[in-house]
This record gives sequence, structure tokens and C-alpha cells, in this order.
Amino acid sequence: MGRDSKHPLVLVVEDEPFVRMIAAEGLEDAGFQVIEAATADDALKILNARDDVGVLFTDVNMPGSVDGVELARMVHERWPLLRIIITSGRDRPQRSDIPEEGRFVAKPYRPGEVASVISELITDAA
Repeated sequence: MGRDSKHPLVLVVEDEPFVRMIAAEGLEDAGFQVIEAATADDALKILNARDDVGVLFTDVNMPGSVDGVELARMVHERWPLLRIIITSGRDRPQRSDIPEEGRFVAKPYRPGEVASVISELITDAA
């Protein structure tokens, strides 16, 4: 898992550049290192190339062959220790669509809200 147990590396997957920037800045302000991807395909490339990502924070609605729910499912299957947070302003996934121990955060969210959820996920995993 990323840098340390309290501040894992977070992969933010969001196709809207401004929303992605705000999420990344909020997480960085909370002490997390962040990398960004605009699509699920980009996120999978990053995850295949790196072994230090600890948290996936993904939007549901994105262009490309895979949406955020499917991305979360694929990531959970391949990297089961990676913590997953799904977000959306339009759709609320069913609990069965969210990987075990994953969380959903509705948009609009406060920047500190996502950092708090990550902290809960890390605490729960300990």
C-alpha cells in the first residue's frame, strides 16, 4: 500500500478536470499524495504500472469502455487490499455494486469529507 498506513497514495479518477483538481487538492491538503486519471482505462494503466496505490477514488459516470462501478469491481478483484470509494452526483450505486468494505460518497462533497472516509477505511482495515 502507498506511502504509509495513515496517508496512502490516492488515485483520483474523474473525467471533469475542475472536479478532479478540487478533489486532488483537498486530499493533498489533508496530507495524502495523489495521482490523477481522467478515465477508467487510464486508471487501470496506472494501477498496472505502480504498486504503491492504496486508495481508488472514482466517479461513476465517465467516458470510455468502463464506468466507475465496473472499474471498482475490476480493481477489487485484482487488487483486493486497495480501498475503494465511489462518487456520483447522478447515480447512487446499489450496495451490491460497491465492493466489500468500499464506500459511496455523494456529490457534491466537501473536500475534507473524502479524506475522512479514507481515514475510516484505513482504520477499519487495521
